[in-house]
Amino acid sequence: MTGSVWRAENVHVSFGTTPRSRALDGVDLEIRSGEIVALVGESGSGKTTLARVITGLQAPTTGQVLLDGEPLGTGQRALRAYRRRTQLILQDPLGALNPRHTVYESVAEGIRLHGLAASDPEGRSEAELVAAALSSAGLRPPERLFLRYPHELSGGQRQRVLIAGSLALSPELLIADEPVSSLDASIRGEILALLLRLRETLGLGVLVVTHDLGLAWNIADRVAVMYLGRIVESGSTEEVLQRPQHPYTRALLSVVPEIEGMEQTILTGEIPDPARIPPGCRFHPRCPALERGEASAAGVDEACRTQDPRLLPLPLPGHAAACHLAQVRAGAATGTATESGRTS
Repeated sequence: MTGSVWRAENVHVSFGTTPRSRALDGVDLEIRSGEIVALVGESGSGKTTLARVITGLQAPTTGQVLLDGEPLGTGQRALRAYRRRTQLILQDPLGALNPRHTVYESVAEGIRLHGLAASDPEGRSEAELVAAALSSAGLRPPERLFLRYPHELSGGQRQRVLIAGSLALSPELLIADEPVSSLDASIRGEILALLLRLRETLGLGVLVVTHDLGLAWNIADRVAVMYLGRIVESGSTEEVLQRPQHPYTRALLSVVPEIEGMEQTILTGEIPDPARIPPGCRFHPRCPALERGEASAAGVDEACRTQDPRLLPLPLPGHAAACHLAQVRAGAATGTATESGRTS
């Protein structure tokens, strides 16, 4: 696959003083042009913070974001150029759109900020650029919407206006934070189909931030599962969702109606406070495999409670999991030694 490559590299984000709240705790994630990556996890897992870091809206405490191997600049001019290429679509279109602005004004805002009408290689006017962006987002004929206000639109139309505002800047990466969570089922399908079409026709990269593994199943090429500031499993959608290796991924999948043949697992308790991350595997206080004795049978129950597992490759191509039990099982399946006892 050709095109640009975005990479978050060993990203940490901490807030507060003592104790520090570790919103992101050593995250690596790569996104390429022409692919859709789903970032999945419960509320409080760090997904939105990571999306803001990749967009350049949140500076990492340590670590870095790279575009095509070059670190993200910190100056105003560099960030402005970067944010034109990397656009964030917020999850609440009614809240994101200014109620006093017409559809035309909402989409034209970015065009004016970046002076795109004056530099358009095809010589298009501002109105033509706005119309083209609305058409690309599936709002046709676009001129009929120019003078309408957000409250006059349906939920699906408002979401498309947000997407049009991003498309007006000709970005290379769209980061969509829960893009369909507030929409009816039929409209959800239309918005997901739009993102797929944009990936195909424009070669865009798309990072979809969601709590819904069913959505990832329908749209993503790759999946990264986050828990408490870390990516705990990653790989192709087929590998992660058909052969999940981390108990957290299994639990999330077990309640997805579209995925059959998996025993339902109800996670107990709440995701811990990121200022008080448990020792050992951060998932172990809620881990069904530990509760059922599977970790004990594999001889890793003590490691689960005391040793922080690294995200390590599994025998399946491109598949990785941060789980002592998964590493033992992988070693048993291949007849090789496991690295599950190594800590980060």
